[in-house]
Amino acid sequence: MDQEQRPGRRTLLGAAAALGAGAVVLGGGAGTASAAQRGQAAERAHGGGTGGSYKDLPKPTVIGHRGGSGYRPEHTLGSYQFALDNGADVIEQDLVPTKDGHLVCRHENDITGTTDVASRPEFASRRTTKTVDGEAHTGWFTEDFTLAELKTLRAKERIPGTRQHNTLYDGVWQVPTFEEVLKWADEQGRKRGRRIWLHIETKHPTYFRKAGLGLEERLAKLLRRYNRSGRNAHTFLQSFEPSSLQRLNRLGVDCPKVLLLDDLTTQPWDFVEAKDPRTVADLITPKGLKWVSGFAQGIGPWLNLIIPRDKNDKLTKPTTLVRDAHAAGLLLHPYTMRNENSFLPADFRRGTDPNGYGDALAAFKTYFATGIDGIFSDNCDTAAIARDAFLKG
Repeated sequence: MDQEQRPGRRTLLGAAAALGAGAVVLGGGAGTASAAQRGQAAERAHGGGTGGSYKDLPKPTVIGHRGGSGYRPEHTLGSYQFALDNGADVIEQDLVPTKDGHLVCRHENDITGTTDVASRPEFASRRTTKTVDGEAHTGWFTEDFTLAELKTLRAKERIPGTRQHNTLYDGVWQVPTFEEVLKWADEQGRKRGRRIWLHIETKHPTYFRKAGLGLEERLAKLLRRYNRSGRNAHTFLQSFEPSSLQRLNRLGVDCPKVLLLDDLTTQPWDFVEAKDPRTVADLITPKGLKWVSGFAQGIGPWLNLIIPRDKNDKLTKPTTLVRDAHAAGLLLHPYTMRNENSFLPADFRRGTDPNGYGDALAAFKTYFATGIDGIFSDNCDTAAIARDAFLKG
């Protein structure tokens, strides 16, 4: 998720382990293991730790945006590992499907900018133009590749002009499947003695459902396989489309859900398709937030909905969104903080290099002071240091 989702602004940037749940107790009261015992066994098999309520996470929660994408090419195992090792409480994945129905981790189905596909002559004929959520894009798309074909590609830095240092790692990693990430999270959980929190987004769900590649059923199946479909399964689910979260609820996936919110005048794409006239501005009213609370536990607003910027890109007065969302029982995980001057409000820019770091620590603390419950950041280490300083006062 990010500002790239806003219409017209994209250019801005197997079965679970056998647990013995049916063991018979002999003598004085035969029966099966209790649900609590089964849950504890599942926790041990999937990384240890007990209790996974989002209410127990550190606050403000640091969410590694596409992993540690300020330091490694986004949505790679290297990026996820960096985030986990450097201050992130939760690691984000964006999900899109392959032609043969596998879920893979990419911010967009257009992989032109995040893989080496454009340099691969064997796939030159796959270049095409598609309209995704009302916008035309020309490039290469995951749904035109089988998983085996996609696995021949290598990941690279999305914005090399801004993050030249990340290009050092171009070609190091493949595009990971979501199942590979689930296995990675289990392995890391076992090493740390605690389960690893994930924040999983369904990308363009209406578009993919119309293409016969619905995301939610595939996601629900994998979440169940890896014991991540329950309320305390160390997993958030997020989407810009309310109907995607509602569908996951109907599928019995009980993870906490977060509705992502773009600029005030935009509409969720499922609203556009359904001719629902409501905009984000309607959804962040007390009435709209009450409606959201009927199927989600939180919202993920664009940071400008928390503190708008003026015509000079400076911060203005905070809105009432934090207060109103909390009144509706919703947490807030806004997006996205980055260290570079080009992404920071003008108040916190330092020097003249747009790719240089500004006073990101002060910017983080300014947003934390609004009462948000967490924040997505490309720079999880900076976010964690800023949180520690903020909490110390």
